[in-house]
Amino acid sequence: MKKILSIALMIALTVAIISGCSNEQGETTYLKFPTASTTGAIYPIGAAISNLWNENIEGLNVSVEASNGGVQNLGLVAQGEAQIGVAVTNIMTEQKNGTGVFEGNQYDGIRVLTALYSNYNQVVVSEDSGIETLGDIKGKVFAPGAPGSTPEVESNIHLTAAGVNYPDDFNPQFVGFTESIDLIRNRQLDGAWIQAGIPTSAVSEIISTAGGKLISIDEDVIEQLTDEYPWYNRAIIPAGTYEGQEEDVVTTSIVITIFVDESLPEETAYQMTKVFWENVESLASTHNAIKGLQLEDGVENLAGLPLHDGSARYYREMGVLD
Repeated sequence: MKKILSIALMIALTVAIISGCSNEQGETTYLKFPTASTTGAIYPIGAAISNLWNENIEGLNVSVEASNGGVQNLGLVAQGEAQIGVAVTNIMTEQKNGTGVFEGNQYDGIRVLTALYSNYNQVVVSEDSGIETLGDIKGKVFAPGAPGSTPEVESNIHLTAAGVNYPDDFNPQFVGFTESIDLIRNRQLDGAWIQAGIPTSAVSEIISTAGGKLISIDEDVIEQLTDEYPWYNRAIIPAGTYEGQEEDVVTTSIVITIFVDESLPEETAYQMTKVFWENVESLASTHNAIKGLQLEDGVENLAGLPLHDGSARYYREMGVLD
């Protein structure tokens, strides 16, 4: 009899865990939040935001996870394997339309909680690589990003615009930020494409410990891309952003967002948006990219992507959305 009762108790506990039931306080909603590489800017920001939600919204448990970035995050949410993510507006548009990396995998259920900050395309190369422009990457050993990552998408677009036959004109190493650091340090890699808020630890480490430097993106490439795509902006990485960086670096940037699936209850999305903005100043200590973020920034430069109904309700209440 005791054995039967023990088995019954184990089954009951398993069901409770799977169904997300907590104790007498009611149901707990469990949400997975993939972000990016742990060496990028967004992972610690995502962890801090998750903590805010968990501490301030009763019955919500958000777990932040490392990932290969936006493309993977969007795929995980579309497949129901995660419920929150971060991604830049260009690949979100591709998923919505079923184009680019999402050709044949269209999904129109992604909704924006908030625009977050600008993600900068950062091309970091070793000092002795001989790479001064994107065209110089031809014939080099270069890391465009991990397979299916946002940097890999960005590398393809920018290098193609610069006249580099992607990826046949160079020796590609499809690795993430962390692997790139070690490979450049060991002289097995000439450079890497990193897309993140500034400053980002991966670039800092490559520059300070692996003899790296940033190069500018060609002005004609920037002009071509900003004319062709509404989500690109000409951007400057100011001198002094990184150790030994004596001059401004010219590049492109794209707005990165926090997104959820449309199936997330309106009230949950409303509370998540509200808690984020009511505590945004406390997030500034996690990364410089958050400093100076204003409420109206949350609904700007979204490339026409839809807000979640709960988020839209909050922004309307605050007077930044009609």
